[in-house]
Amino acid sequence: MSYNTIHNMMNVYNFYTPAYAPKSSTPYDTHKKSELRSVYNSIVKMNKESPLFILDTSKESQQFAVGMKENARELRNTIASLGGLDEAEMLHKKVAYSSNEEIASAKYVGSRKPDDDFPSYEVEVKHLASSQVNLGNFLPADEPIALSPDTYSFDVGIEDLNYEFQFSIKGNDTNKDVQMRLARLINNANIGMSAQVVTDEDGTCALRMESDATGLKDGKKLQFSISDQRTSKTAGVVDYMGLDYIASPATNASFTVDGEEYTSPSNHYTLNHTYELQFNGISGEEGRTASIGIKTDVESLAENINTLVRGYNSFLKAVSEYSSEQPKSNRLFHEMSSVARVYAKGLTSAGLNLNLDGTLEVDNNVLRQKATSEDAKEAFSSMKGFTNSVLRKTNQVSLNPMEYVNNVIVAYKNPGKNFATPYITSAYSGMMFNSYC
Repeated sequence: MSYNTIHNMMNVYNFYTPAYAPKSSTPYDTHKKSELRSVYNSIVKMNKESPLFILDTSKESQQFAVGMKENARELRNTIASLGGLDEAEMLHKKVAYSSNEEIASAKYVGSRKPDDDFPSYEVEVKHLASSQVNLGNFLPADEPIALSPDTYSFDVGIEDLNYEFQFSIKGNDTNKDVQMRLARLINNANIGMSAQVVTDEDGTCALRMESDATGLKDGKKLQFSISDQRTSKTAGVVDYMGLDYIASPATNASFTVDGEEYTSPSNHYTLNHTYELQFNGISGEEGRTASIGIKTDVESLAENINTLVRGYNSFLKAVSEYSSEQPKSNRLFHEMSSVARVYAKGLTSAGLNLNLDGTLEVDNNVLRQKATSEDAKEAFSSMKGFTNSVLRKTNQVSLNPMEYVNNVIVAYKNPGKNFATPYITSAYSGMMFNSYC
C-alpha cells in the first residue's frame, strides 16, 4: 500500500515538473543521513511558530509551488557544481576546455586537489554513436488500407522487455490514418523509441521509428525488434507496412585518446574519471584532433561566475513569470534581488553590474583584471558572501515553497506553547495529490 502511494505521488509530481520547471538529475540531489536529518530539523524549527492558514488550492498555485521548488533546487545545484557548498571551495571548480568544440566538448568532473597536475589529452573521433532507425514501406497516403477491418497487434522488443501494441483498423481507414495511429501509440507508450510519419514527393508515406538510445551494448545486435509472429491479435501489419525493416542499424562511437583506440555505445564518455566528453562530430581528415585540458585559474573563475550569474538570472526570470497570477511571488522576487543589492558595491568592483530589473550582468574584462590583481582575495569576498546568501535563500524556498503561495491566515499560535508541526511544508504535495485524484 505504501509503495503504491509513493509511486503515485512520483507520477503526480513528474506530471507537473516537465511543463512548469526544469527537471534534471545531478550528483548533488543525493544526500547523506546527516544532511537529511538537518533538513528535517530545519522543517521542524521553521513550522513551530508558523500560523495556521488556508491554502489556495487552484491549479495555478500547484504549478507555482512545483515551479519554485524545482527552480530553487536547480539554482542550488548550479552553486554546488561550482566547487561545493562550503565557502572554502565555492567558485573554485576547475573548468575544462576543448580546442575544437566541433569534434568534442569537455566538462571537468574530477575531484583532484588544486595542487595536483591535470592531464591533457588529444581526442580524435572516427565515428559517432548512432541510433537504430526502422523505415516502413512507402504506401499511397490517401488509398484505403489493404488490410481487412479487425483488431491487430504487433510486439516490440526493447531493453530486454517486450511490449504488445493493439489497435483497430476500420473499413474507411487510409494507409496514412493507420500509420498516424501507430505513431501516436508508440510515442505515447514512452518505451525508449519514437515514431513519425514521413512523406515523399510522390505522395506516399511511411512510418519511421527510431530508438532513443544510441550504440549497442555487449552481446546486443539490435536496439529494438518488431514482429507479429507470436502476437495475441491478428497479424499482418508488420509485413504490410514493413515495420521490421532496419534502414540504419545502431552503431557505437569510435575514437582515439592519445592514439589509443576506444569505443562507446553513446556520444558521452568519461575519460580517466576527470573529463566528461561529448562527441559532436567526426575528425574527418586523419590527425585532426581536439585537445582536452584544464583552463587557467583565472579562466575557470570567470566561467564559474558566469555560470552563477546565468543561474541567478534564470531564477529571477522564472519568478517574474508568475507575478500576474501569484501576487506573493513579487515578495520572493524582491527578497532574492535584495541579496544582490546588499552586495552591489562589492559585486561591481569584481565586474558584476546590477541591472534595474534585479538581474546581474558580467563585465568579463573587469572580472579578469580583478582576478589577477593583488587585492583579488578581498575583491571576491563579496562574491562569496553573495553566493552564500543566495544558497541560503534557495534552501528556504526548497523547504517551503508554499510560503509564497496565496493563503489566508486563520490563527496565530500561542508563542512558546505549541507542538511542532513538521509536515506543514509538505502541504503542496497533498494539495496536488488530492486534485489529481
